[in-house]
Amino acid sequence: MANKKLKKLTPTQREYQRLALSRMPKRSVAVNSLRAYLTGGLICVVGQGIQDMLIHWGGMDKKQAAAPTVAILIIVAVILTCLGVYDKLGQWAGAGSAVPVTGFANSMASTAIEHRAEGLVLGVGANMFKLAGSVIVFGTVAAFVIAIIRLIFTQGG
Repeated sequence: MANKKLKKLTPTQREYQRLALSRMPKRSVAVNSLRAYLTGGLICVVGQGIQDMLIHWGGMDKKQAAAPTVAILIIVAVILTCLGVYDKLGQWAGAGSAVPVTGFANSMASTAIEHRAEGLVLGVGANMFKLAGSVIVFGTVAAFVIAIIRLIFTQGG
């Protein structure tokens, strides 16, 4: 904790902070990074395997197989979320399971499951996009800005 914040705390609060820090488990950045890398890489390998199967056995080309591959990964992530497997994977892997499209599907599905008792509209519909909404908004804005930049540079060249 920064010294500025420590000065604003009472002596009891400072003592509690010291105690909490001493009891906090040590986290290895190297191990966590390796877990995230391996998990994210494994998800990508599975996605590539699905795409290759669609190309080989489904008679699709690479471009045609892209959308069904993403859809299959999303469906698998939602099923694993419903079974409670994806959450355990996320606790072990960290960002490795959160960054791919499967992590986005997990965030949407887990929120929908959590709020299903409140009804479809006010529960699932209203709460499902609380976490995922910011991802959608910033992704859309970023895509728009990049498209404008590309348009400017391709028109001039």
